[in-house]
Amino acid sequence: MLTGCLVPIVTPMTPDGVLDLAALRKLIDWYIVNDVAGIVIVGTTGESPTIDFEEHHTLIKATVDHVAGRAHVMAGTGSNSTAEAIDLAAYAKKVGADSCLSVVPYYNKPSQEGLYRHFRTVAEEVDLPLVLYNVPGRTVADLADDTVLRLSQVPGIVGLKDATGDIGRATELIKALNEAGKKDFALYSGDDITSLAFLLLGGHGVISVTSCVAPKQIVAMCRAAARGDIANARAANDTLIPLHRKLFVEGNPVPVKWAMAQMGLISAGIRLPLAPLSEPFHEPLRQALRTAGCLA
Repeated sequence: MLTGCLVPIVTPMTPDGVLDLAALRKLIDWYIVNDVAGIVIVGTTGESPTIDFEEHHTLIKATVDHVAGRAHVMAGTGSNSTAEAIDLAAYAKKVGADSCLSVVPYYNKPSQEGLYRHFRTVAEEVDLPLVLYNVPGRTVADLADDTVLRLSQVPGIVGLKDATGDIGRATELIKALNEAGKKDFALYSGDDITSLAFLLLGGHGVISVTSCVAPKQIVAMCRAAARGDIANARAANDTLIPLHRKLFVEGNPVPVKWAMAQMGLISAGIRLPLAPLSEPFHEPLRQALRTAGCLA
């Protein structure tokens, strides 16, 4: 089971919106030096809604090739079309990704049975470990815990990224999975402000937007939590709390791309309909970066 910090890497772009693969490779090297467990490419933070199909392929392959086995590569392959999700997962497998992250189908509002059949079909068609991604604040559709339990029994479906931020619900799901004999079903927090609580309840890792700018600190928090060192886990998290909040003052990845540009990691390129971070948020986010030790 993959545990610890997985970074949902942004898609670097030039100021006119062209993919910047050289910057992507530099980011990958920086995250690996900071000892992240994995790289998640073309997820929400990677601007997947504005990336076309050919670019999606390009980003997955470029990441797999450059990581070259130094870390786990989880490819974002979700879609609100089951056929497209299958195609993306098949490509990810073909070029050597280690797993895929498949978001709950958005906009068309499938039933729980539709969600179950969607993910089961993808897993049956493509022999690549699949991590479910539930983020109802973006997709509208919500993957119910009972459906997660059903899907946990499907060969090839190995985990869940839980971005609900609902700790009570996470507690119930962890208990239900354990009772169902699925302690090996990986659970990753996708909500930074509640991620430490999620880990201490029995979660296995985080797919953390904050780790895009503070990988060393998130790795330290995850490791302390895993060994039961609550004091150091809390100490690491305490410096990150302002970042957890300020990185979501506007829709992700607008704030995190702005922050990374301030740190000199990427240029400020972003694609419409996303717009640059509003000026009133600049100084509060700079201060949060300073508090976390990301800016001098």
